[in-house]
Amino acid sequence: MTLAKAQPILEAREVTRTFRSGRRCITALASVNLAIFHDGVVGLIGPDGAGKTTFMRLAAGLLRPDSGEIRIQGVSTRDQALTIQSRIGYMPQRFGLYTDLTVRENLDLYADLQGVAPARRSARYDALMQMTGLGAFQRRLAGKLSGGMKQKLGLACTLVQPKELLLLDEPTVGVDPVSRRELWQIIDRLVEQEQITVLLSTAYMDEAERCRYVFVLNNGCVLSHGEPQALCSRMQGHGYAASAPGMHRRALQGHLVRAPGVLDAVIEREWLRVVTEPTLTPERLKGRAGVPGLELNPLPARFEDAFIAEFRAVSSRWRTTVSGWTPLQPDGGLETVIQVNALERRFGDFQAVRDLSFEVYRGEIFGLLGANGAGKSTTFRMLCGLLPPSSGELSVGGVDLRRASAAARARIGYVSQSFALYGQLTVTQNLRFFANIYNLRGGRRRERIDWALDGFELRALANVDAEDLSLGFKQRLALATALLHQPEILFLDEPTSGVDPLARREFWELINALAEYGVTVLVTTHFMEEADYCDRLVIMAGGQLLALGTPESIKRQVAGGRSELPSMEEAFITLVESPQEELR
Repeated sequence: MTLAKAQPILEAREVTRTFRSGRRCITALASVNLAIFHDGVVGLIGPDGAGKTTFMRLAAGLLRPDSGEIRIQGVSTRDQALTIQSRIGYMPQRFGLYTDLTVRENLDLYADLQGVAPARRSARYDALMQMTGLGAFQRRLAGKLSGGMKQKLGLACTLVQPKELLLLDEPTVGVDPVSRRELWQIIDRLVEQEQITVLLSTAYMDEAERCRYVFVLNNGCVLSHGEPQALCSRMQGHGYAASAPGMHRRALQGHLVRAPGVLDAVIEREWLRVVTEPTLTPERLKGRAGVPGLELNPLPARFEDAFIAEFRAVSSRWRTTVSGWTPLQPDGGLETVIQVNALERRFGDFQAVRDLSFEVYRGEIFGLLGANGAGKSTTFRMLCGLLPPSSGELSVGGVDLRRASAAARARIGYVSQSFALYGQLTVTQNLRFFANIYNLRGGRRRERIDWALDGFELRALANVDAEDLSLGFKQRLALATALLHQPEILFLDEPTSGVDPLARREFWELINALAEYGVTVLVTTHFMEEADYCDRLVIMAGGQLLALGTPESIKRQVAGGRSELPSMEEAFITLVESPQEELR
C-alpha cells in the first residue's frame, strides 16, 4: 500500500529539540522531516535515546521545538497546542490513571477533562468497555487491575472523546503476551471501525512489522522509512537456522556471534538464528565458525534482521568481561541453589501464590513466566528476601529465608522491574554507594567500579545523573551495580522491558557468560523469545504452577504430538488460556 497524496494528518518540518543535563547539551531531535497520512498504524522505531518519546511529546503539544514545527491537520503545535490536544489522543508510557478511583470513575474524570457531554457518555463508555473487555470491572479500583488491564483502561480514557489521530508511546511495554495481543486487537479495531490513524512507538520488532509504514530514528535523525516488508526484503537470503549436533545453543551462539561477517546470532526456538553480511556465503561462514557439523538452513527475512543490520555498525557495544568468577565445571553434577517447597503468600483474603514448588541449579538460567497478575512478581520478591512467605519452605544459597534473609541477600544481585537506583546521584556516585552497601573497600572497590564504568560503556557518562540516562543506559547501570560484589545468584525482574533489540542482545550475551561461570540466574520476562534462553522455566497462572520444564518440553506439552513445535509465545498463550486439565 502506498501513502495517499493528500493532506498529511501529521507533518514535521525541520524539527530540532535539545535538552540540557548539567553542563551537557543533548540533541534529542535534529532537523526531522516526516509526513504521516491517513494510513492506519504508522511505526516510530529506533534504539534507546533515538528521540521517539521526544517526538511524541512535541506532536502532542507538550513540548515546543527549538526550531521547525509540527502541524496536525494543518494546525501548528507551536502556537496552538490546546487546539491540537483537543483533536488527538495521546497515551504516554506511564499513563496517569488514578489508582484510588474505579474504572468508571477514571472514565468520568477524563470525560470531564475532554469536555464530553454527559448525554454522550453512556454510549461511548459501552463501546469502549466492549472493545477493551473491561465491562465487568467498572467498579474495580484501577490500582487493583493487572498491568494489561491498566493499559487497556488508559487507552479507553484517552479515547472517551473520538479522535482522528492517536499517539501511543510504547503501549505494550511491561504487559504479557496475552495482553499485548488484546491491545493490538483493540488498535486494529480502532483503525478499521473508527478510521483512526495511529502513530505508535515500540521496542518490539514484530509490532513494527505489523505497521503499514515505519520511520526509523537514530540519534534524533530519520535514518530510513518505508513499508516494513520493503525494508525487510533487503535482508532476504542472509538469514539461517544454525545448529550443531551435541552443542548447546548458548555455546554455539558464543562461537557464531564473534565470527567475522555475522551481524546477528540469537537463540530462536530450537536453533540459532544467524544473520550475515551479504558477501558471507554459508560455506565461508562454516569455515570461519570452526564448529564441527554446523548446519545452516535458510530462513525468511524479518524486520528485526533489518533493524539489527542497520544499527549494529553504529551502536555502542558493551565490552564487559566476566572476571573473578570461577568457571563452572562440566562434570560437577547438579547443585541445588534455590529450593522452593509448598510456597504460599496471602494478602488478607487474597492468595497471590499457592502451593508453589521448584528448584534451581547452579549455573542455570531459570525463567519465571506468567500473565500479569499471575503471582510471579510476588514469588520473585519472596525469593529475593524482600517479602516474607505466608507458609512453605524457601532457601537461597543454602540459607533459609524465613530465618536468615540478610545472609542470603549478601550472596545475590538484584535488578528490579522499575529503575530503582538513585536518580539524583551520578553514575559514579551510584556505583560508589552500592560498593559501600556490599562492603567493598580500598583497591577492590576501585577495581570493581572501573570494571563497571569500562565494561558497560559508562565512562563517558560517569558524571551524568542517573535520572538523565536513556532507558538502555539505566539498565546497564542497574546491572553493573547488581554485579559489583560478584554475586553467586542473580535475580532479574523484567530487566529488558522497553529496551531496544540491540541492548537486549548485549544484555543476554553477558547473562549467558555469567551462567557459564556458575552464576545462577533467575529471570522474569514478557519477551517470549527470551524464554528460549532459559535452561528451564516455570509458567504461573492464578498464583499456581501451570508448567515446569525446558522450553522444548513445554512446547511439546502444548503441541500434543504435532511434529512442528509452536513458538514459546504460542505455547505461553495456549497454556494461559486453556483449562489446565486439557493439557494434561
